[in-house]
Amino acid sequence: MTIDPLVLMTDVDQATETLLRAAEEFDDSVIGEPSGLPGWTVGHVLTHLARNAEAYTNLLVWARTEVETPAYASPEARNAAIEAGAGRPLAEQIADLRAAHERFADAAASMPAQAWTFRYPAIVPSAAVVPWARLREVEVHHVDLGRGYTPADWSDAFALRLLREIAGDLPASAPAMVLHPAGADHPLLVGAPSDTAPVIGGPTRSIAAWLAGRADGTDLTVSPDGELPQPARWK
Repeated sequence: MTIDPLVLMTDVDQATETLLRAAEEFDDSVIGEPSGLPGWTVGHVLTHLARNAEAYTNLLVWARTEVETPAYASPEARNAAIEAGAGRPLAEQIADLRAAHERFADAAASMPAQAWTFRYPAIVPSAAVVPWARLREVEVHHVDLGRGYTPADWSDAFALRLLREIAGDLPASAPAMVLHPAGADHPLLVGAPSDTAPVIGGPTRSIAAWLAGRADGTDLTVSPDGELPQPARWK
């Protein structure tokens, strides 16, 4: 699915603003409370979102200047920055996230057309994918905050793209299944082709959330009748 990266940046702006408005309604004590991610508090998730915006800014700078600018100095540096910032007061976290997003948006606006075709040696295929990657981070981790925002709040377009991405990224060793989201023109195959693979049906948002590990799949159907397979772990 090809989408103009600048069009996607509009979605990133909107999703980020929705998250920030929600966070502004939190009580400061929420920072130390558990999030939907094992071992991470709400503060960890907010800090990660800010540092991730900076990481993707680095990738856009790399594409524009062709001077190597890694997303993170190292996995260890990434983890240390999240731990260091997780306990900060809510107001500081919100200001940090807003500023990091604005820098990312400015970097995207500064990209000449040809820079979007820049291909990295690893991480993401090209600069054009970076806005989608950021939108995915904001939408999925907004759910991970565990404060009322759920996959039901995702747009149809986001849920469908996320579903297609996860289905396409899962290894051939993943449990074989056929995904049949409501309203989709074509089913999606996960795992090795099999005549006995169960068909999983339901709303696109629900299937995407289940594959992403953000829902238990209780509103999905299985044909022939049986239990839902255990999906392979996603990020």
